[in-house]
Amino acid sequence: MNLNKVFLIGRLTADPQLRQTPSGTPVATFSMATNRVYYDKVAGKKEEVEFHNIVVWGKTAEVAGRYLQKGAMAYVEGRIQTRSWDDKEGNKRKTTEIIAERIQLGPRAMNQGMNSQNSSGFTPKAESAATAPFDKSDVASVPTIDFESSLGEIEMDPTGDDIKPEDLPF
Repeated sequence: MNLNKVFLIGRLTADPQLRQTPSGTPVATFSMATNRVYYDKVAGKKEEVEFHNIVVWGKTAEVAGRYLQKGAMAYVEGRIQTRSWDDKEGNKRKTTEIIAERIQLGPRAMNQGMNSQNSSGFTPKAESAATAPFDKSDVASVPTIDFESSLGEIEMDPTGDDIKPEDLPF
């Protein structure tokens, strides 16, 4: 049995690009950033950022193109796909992307007023009065799970040393 499934929650690094195939099928592409916080024995708490290329097809692509924008948080569920092609110079090129099968829009920005919302609670990009440019300081507001505080009474050693039998919950 095989499984190719991806779940991402992150922020868009650019507005989605919405296009159509020659047969008229909508396709949207965008990039998303996710972060990971971990503890290093030498440096202590560290954070890594990963960037993912997302491809969305059909009606979901139209929704992404209309409602998502740079800096917005979104949930993406899909699969990993690697494709290859020859560039203009004849070089073999490869890219790995996430083919989204489902997208959930994240919380809307606090500065959007109630008057400009539609019934879903989100403001389409074309209807919004002004969209604030993405600021790198916004990345700090991406919610992260603090693994240590979520463990309750189990005490984690941030240095990654051996697990003590008395710390096991069973």
